[in-house]
Amino acid sequence: MITDSHGPDLTAYVHPTDAIDCDSPAVIQFANDTSSGSRTDIDRAVALYHAVRDDFRYDPYRLDLTLQGMRASSTLAKGYGFCVPKAVLLAALARALHIPSRLGFADVKNHLVTKRLLELMQTDLFVFHGYTELYLEGKWVKATPAFNKSLCQRFDVEPLAFDGRNDSVLQQSDRKGNEFMQYVRDRGTFADLPLDELRAAFEQHYPSFMSGGNHDQTGVFEEEAPTQRER
Repeated sequence: MITDSHGPDLTAYVHPTDAIDCDSPAVIQFANDTSSGSRTDIDRAVALYHAVRDDFRYDPYRLDLTLQGMRASSTLAKGYGFCVPKAVLLAALARALHIPSRLGFADVKNHLVTKRLLELMQTDLFVFHGYTELYLEGKWVKATPAFNKSLCQRFDVEPLAFDGRNDSVLQQSDRKGNEFMQYVRDRGTFADLPLDELRAAFEQHYPSFMSGGNHDQTGVFEEEAPTQRER
């Protein structure tokens, strides 16, 4: 059993799982390289967060909802992913450095989405939006590495900062005050990726997008943002 000074059992949040494969040599190497020179877990967590946020392009079009496709090591190799695999990657990198981590999920309303993605999904409700929680200085802190900095710039939204001490959650408005994200439902936190539950929710809410393998689309979401976004 692994506990901190206050007594909670953190064992489930430091071990590898099928999806959070923090024992992958590539994950371990990336975590060590990214955090090189950091002196504290806070510094290491912040370095990992910014690497996952900005070095891995947000891509909602190529959804591989197999276990292999959702693994942290797979996202690391591909260099892109939507919010859930990016959260899984951050969780794995943290565990590789012995920082307890878990996954959190919520349903959110996205008020600033490209026309094409909206047509594919047929709704602005994003179910199972994924983020990571890291256990730092005796408490769980939310970290949301979904949207890379260059994408945020195109949408005229401040990229989410993370200091390791305060929750980093999706922006409620863009720089002009227009509504951006709204949390609708909290789905809780998990020591591992609830893949079957996530798949079922996607099938229920996005039948057109998910039917016949239609969830694997071409195109670059970031390149659509300047012309398609709401103004």
